[in-house]
Amino acid sequence: MSERILDDLRQTKPRRMPEEEAFVTLLRTADYHQQALTALLKTYGLTPPQYNVLRILRGAGAQGLPCGEISARMITRDPDITRLLDRMEARAWVGRTRDARDRRVITARIAAEGLRLVNALDAPVHGLLRRQLGMVGKQKLEKLVRLLEEIRGRDA
Repeated sequence: MSERILDDLRQTKPRRMPEEEAFVTLLRTADYHQQALTALLKTYGLTPPQYNVLRILRGAGAQGLPCGEISARMITRDPDITRLLDRMEARAWVGRTRDARDRRVITARIAAEGLRLVNALDAPVHGLLRRQLGMVGKQKLEKLVRLLEEIRGRDA
């Protein structure tokens, strides 16, 4: 490559469009926070998808949820919710039952051990979130949530 071309490449910095800058910053920020959460959950023997399922099922209460509904509520979609629930059931964190009227529907419920585990994580996770986001303040966080929902679309 000629010296002139190299000089041109050194001097011309591609201009990022604001959308690209926002997108890259959003991904980097999400990765930073996800890594911290993953490290915390690992100390409890959990992965982020497993924690997500436990939170979803705790919120569902005693009636539980069909597997498809759990999948739809996941923060990041898991293409094989069945295997994820298999692993969690093997660890006695969840239980599953087949619907008596429609045998195709399988309902998952949080088990006592899963409830104990997710409840034990409340304080450490809240502490992590306060350390990561607390300095921004409540009003700015509420505004951030509204902006992110607007970007994502309310029903997405």
